[in-house]
Amino acid sequence: MNPQSPLVDRISWGRMEVAGLGSGKDFKLWPGGGRPWDWSETGTHHHPGIQPADVEELLDHGARIIVLSRGMLKMLETMPATRSLLERAGIQTHIEETKAAVALYNRLAAPHPVGGLFHSTC
Repeated sequence: MNPQSPLVDRISWGRMEVAGLGSGKDFKLWPGGGRPWDWSETGTHHHPGIQPADVEELLDHGARIIVLSRGMLKMLETMPATRSLLERAGIQTHIEETKAAVALYNRLAAPHPVGGLFHSTC
């Protein structure tokens, strides 16, 4: 049995509050935990977007469903290589505007091993 993914308690422009993890701007969440998402670790930018290296940590922590946010203004893209990686791994993937992504993630978190990448601004 996988541990539950932490719920996002609040989301607003530039700020997220995650149960058990505190507050921050962007987060990586997975079954049993998470941490702030620092784009500089992998050189992520709005375009070309979320890289395979950004999602690998979620997979390593047992996520079988992944929710990727596009930002509040849908400026964050997801690289085709990232989509391919998740498809090859058999991971159910959802890509949504941030508030919609958080709502979906929170609905999935109790019954499923879900992971997510959340960007709280543009």
